[in-house]
Amino acid sequence: MSLLTRSVDVPAFARTQLALLDAELQSEIQETSALVGGTSPASLQRAGLAVTNLVVSSQRTGLGGRTVLELAPDSATSGELPEHGIRTGDIVLVAEQPAGSAKKREVKDLERKGARGVVTRLKRDAIAVAVDEEREDAAGTFAGGRVWLVKLADEVTYRRMNQTMERMRDMGEAEYSAFVRVLFGLSSPSPVPADLARDAEVGEGKVEWFDPTLNDSQKDAIRFALASREIALIHGPPGTGKTHTLIELILQMVKRNLRVLVCGPSNISVDNIVERLAPHKVPIVRLGHPARLLPSVLNHSLDVLTQTSEAGLIVKDVRAEMDAKQASIKKTRNGRERKAIYGDLKELRKEYRERERRCVSTLVGGSKVVLATLHGAGGFQLRNEQFDVVVIDEASQALEAQCWVPLLAAKKAVCAGDHLQLPPTVKSTNSKVKLKPKPKGKEGGDGGGDDTSIIKGTSLETTLFDRLLKLHGPSIKRMLTTQYRMHEKIMRFPSDELYESKLVAADAVKDRLLRDLPYEVADTEDTSEPVIFIDTQGGDFPEKNEEEEDSKDGKKKATVRSLLGESKSNEMEAALVRQHVRKLVDAGVRPEDIAVVTPYNAQLGLLAPLKEAFPGIELGSVDGFQGREKEAVIVSLVRSNSEGEVGFLSEKRRLNVAMTRPKRSLVVVGDSETVRRGGKFLNNWMDWLENNADLRYVDSASIEA
Repeated sequence: MSLLTRSVDVPAFARTQLALLDAELQSEIQETSALVGGTSPASLQRAGLAVTNLVVSSQRTGLGGRTVLELAPDSATSGELPEHGIRTGDIVLVAEQPAGSAKKREVKDLERKGARGVVTRLKRDAIAVAVDEEREDAAGTFAGGRVWLVKLADEVTYRRMNQTMERMRDMGEAEYSAFVRVLFGLSSPSPVPADLARDAEVGEGKVEWFDPTLNDSQKDAIRFALASREIALIHGPPGTGKTHTLIELILQMVKRNLRVLVCGPSNISVDNIVERLAPHKVPIVRLGHPARLLPSVLNHSLDVLTQTSEAGLIVKDVRAEMDAKQASIKKTRNGRERKAIYGDLKELRKEYRERERRCVSTLVGGSKVVLATLHGAGGFQLRNEQFDVVVIDEASQALEAQCWVPLLAAKKAVCAGDHLQLPPTVKSTNSKVKLKPKPKGKEGGDGGGDDTSIIKGTSLETTLFDRLLKLHGPSIKRMLTTQYRMHEKIMRFPSDELYESKLVAADAVKDRLLRDLPYEVADTEDTSEPVIFIDTQGGDFPEKNEEEEDSKDGKKKATVRSLLGESKSNEMEAALVRQHVRKLVDAGVRPEDIAVVTPYNAQLGLLAPLKEAFPGIELGSVDGFQGREKEAVIVSLVRSNSEGEVGFLSEKRRLNVAMTRPKRSLVVVGDSETVRRGGKFLNNWMDWLENNADLRYVDSASIEA
């Protein structure tokens, strides 16, 4: 295929993305409104969209002079937060908690009385939220009362993506850099020498490794990324040391005097890199709020640097004055006095912001490596900053429009990820989105109002990583092939089925079992097998629809369905999982080394008692466990029906995530008769498990209550 036929029209691409993003945002807003309006706080919490029974434990001034509320569990409940799906960076609403029998709540009504903000920090016993300043007066009314926190659609991220797409839509072809031209197939990537196998001249000199223990595939990927002029993809299957490879790459780039912007779709992905870069004493700044309270992360965050650096000291006195005002609000019951304090705060904030902006500019300008989330790279701190290279970690989990937020400030990109694991979560059904071209002369049009001005068949699930691989082929990619996580047997099926049989288990991990843990574990049938398949075939373990149990009228049915995504559960399977966990713990395996994952939220609800019985055990959805690992992982597949319906189990990328989380023990619980009817991949997996796993059949009589 010639380059011309594969090339993408940039304005049409941008217009298409704008339409898709708008549909996605509207879908999120509608879903949030429907859920908050028609679902009890307790149900929202179970679905991971809210946290209830909180009180404001403290109030302080954060970055940008914003009020930060610390929310902790009400003293009447336990000291720890319940399981929830709130993450750092989420947009949330903090409001007075309605009584259980409260009538239908409108989001607008809640917003009027509550305060919208961003989650800046998560701890086991508290959540910090930076409140939007126009509603910070509402924060004062929460003192002493019980509040709840609800996740909202993240309009800030959409705004950043939209601004970037509008810029691209309006760019003239003369403005396209050589880099942009390659990323849209208007030019070919500059060829990279075929023989990079030796530590030859790459970039500006011989590669001297900071970490000589890197394996050959990691070294090859780094040489390739250094030698590439415009774009390099690093394909990192599970456990292959992708982040480890990126750290070496960043250090090599800094050594070559390049300025690097490092981004990822989530705070966790970025913090992981900050944590590993920190010991190397490179000047780094982390924009945004660190997700964890790790000193190595905190000390490089802008929040701390603006207080501790030389430039930051001049900001400190204003901040102290603001904190004093914040404290006095709590003591003031008089409305007029309170209003006067908010007036003073407003003035102080202006002065604070001006000083802080100058301080931030000094700090960011002096940093060789700047780290931010993808949308965080669109903040004021990086306005007009230019970078030699943008490194995007977890690029296969990010929307392409999100990637372009930092990419427009770069001359070259290195994207790392695994397109064979889950793509970003998309709520709108893209196929049904009607992309209407703008009429001529209307705002946002470029005069081209015909049907060719949008690209049909495009989906937000197609990531930059996917598109570039399709556009330029494997010549722009290098794959990491040695994995350091899994027992060889756990690795075998995904390697053969998805990774062209190229994965090799490192010597240190290929034979390790639960009985070999560095503490005492008994040698039992459960601790000496790397892969166990508990097959429930025979129909004794039928699945249930969540709404079958919970719904009486149609309206409630619709709400429950949208909340749990027509979620399924399987009580007998949950009992089998609990039984297996009990056996592992009895054999000496620590609960914190065990995780139970399942594709269905309703099943997580049935498994919740495990948290009380075995403190430290982790429960999670497959989607939420991407990027994680545990010594032992039990996967509950849930589906069991006479029709052979498997729902989204048929998505092989989801199953790939599930089966590649464990280090020493993978236990799969499911009905092979149902699952194998879900397509070729699932049929192959069931065959493989039957032939290679320790296969166990059960009957309902053998299950402990």
